[in-house]
Amino acid sequence: FWNRKVPHRLNSDERLLFDNARRKGFLEVSGSGWRSQRRDAPLINSYRSLCDARAQACIVLHKGNTGMDELVIDLSPLRFPDTFKSVERDLVSFVELPTCYSPADETKEVDEELYEGMDDVHFETYSEEDESWDSRPIYQLPTYCVAFELQRAEGKAVAKRLAGEFKTIETKASKSKKPKHVKPGKNRRSGGYGIG
Repeated sequence: FWNRKVPHRLNSDERLLFDNARRKGFLEVSGSGWRSQRRDAPLINSYRSLCDARAQACIVLHKGNTGMDELVIDLSPLRFPDTFKSVERDLVSFVELPTCYSPADETKEVDEELYEGMDDVHFETYSEEDESWDSRPIYQLPTYCVAFELQRAEGKAVAKRLAGEFKTIETKASKSKKPKHVKPGKNRRSGGYGIG
């Protein structure tokens, strides 16, 4: 049977980063975290799922190769869409830095580009009446991300402060272990999935 504490889709390097993220309270990835072999970003997806299970903000530090990193805070795992804008305002005032991306900025740009006669166009909004926030899995919900561009040392320091503020640090995090005898692609009869 499947254990929620073990991120099964991660390779050994990603598993180490995942375990470190649980202990630090924020995830550090190189670039976008995209894995070309899978055409996906399983590390970020697994960490976002963990944050959703714990009902905590998902804090990710994307390390760039130019010395400037992007600190992204996804508020969607909190699952309170009516509070996203107020949490975003509090977050920006707590960090005391300008954002490089904010959903509020995006809606301002959309509002400025509206022409007369386009009043019937509806844009995606976050509403508490929408039951999908209670029932749908996190990967089917839109993200609500606030991003800051920072130097690496400052990015780690801010991420650590935010992890303490959002209480995302797991003090007693154990290492996740993948069974050595499980071979990828094997079914249950041939010893796959932890049955031997």
